[in-house]
Amino acid sequence: MEALKQKIREEGIVLSEQVLKVDAFLNHQIDPRLMQLVGHEFAERFKGQGITKIVTIEASGIAPAVMAGLELGVPVIFARKFQSLTLKTDLLISKVFSFTKQTESTIAISARHLTAADNVLVIDDFLANGHAAKALIDLIRQAGASVAGIGIVIEKSFQEGRSLLESEGYRIESLARVASLADGQVSFLD
Repeated sequence: MEALKQKIREEGIVLSEQVLKVDAFLNHQIDPRLMQLVGHEFAERFKGQGITKIVTIEASGIAPAVMAGLELGVPVIFARKFQSLTLKTDLLISKVFSFTKQTESTIAISARHLTAADNVLVIDDFLANGHAAKALIDLIRQAGASVAGIGIVIEKSFQEGRSLLESEGYRIESLARVASLADGQVSFLD
């Protein structure tokens, strides 16, 4: 997706060989037009798959997931990283380790929003080591639902996430595949 790659080149900041900061358009300030294009691209790549729900994790996955949900005409559920006063009972719960934050969080989805009849598309902002995707898949499996695929806005292809998920049979569609962040520069696989 060329518009996304161009945005990464222009506004992404390489903090290290492992960390790409995209807070100017994706995970702090959001570029709505770009997210609309991202949502459309995910919908195109996963159309005809019988998707009934989209699942993401708060907060950075919400914008691309909502735009894809709008295009596909399906509800979006976001896993919360902490329990609130309104999210206390009948929960699907998993744990996720964040490479960027170096912390483990408990995530939860209300079981009433996800059932065995659902065919779910997972959407997230980044794929690095696959921890977030695995935790979301765990929640989906707890509900007895099926996973139609995984949509990733930016994949760090030099980390193990894709190979881990593909080895378990999951379809992954990444819109921008970063090959390297060496020397403060972003290079893409394709």
